[in-house]
Amino acid sequence: MMEFLIAEESFITPLEYGKMLYENPRGIGCVECHGQYGQGDKIANYIHKNQAKSIHAPRINNLDFTAFKNALQSGKRVMPKYYLTSDEIETIYKYLQSVKQNQ
Repeated sequence: MMEFLIAEESFITPLEYGKMLYENPRGIGCVECHGQYGQGDKIANYIHKNQAKSIHAPRINNLDFTAFKNALQSGKRVMPKYYLTSDEIETIYKYLQSVKQNQ
């Protein structure tokens, strides 16, 4: 993983930037489906063939970096494809790791 080089005059830390991206990367935020800490959350309830069902987003704060990056770049099923840069993906990952440790 790359190391962050932040100028001393920077107005935002890498973790603040990661939180910002997690909350709103390109439209709808990761937080809306994966929860405040990446723990996974219910997306929606619905009825199918008279049976109550729900869609849940998976937990993502327990993934290794490669799996996390692959999931973000694939855009499969309900997951939107955000077209994030490698640095943005790494920043979000580091943010999730930091909040997971503080839970």
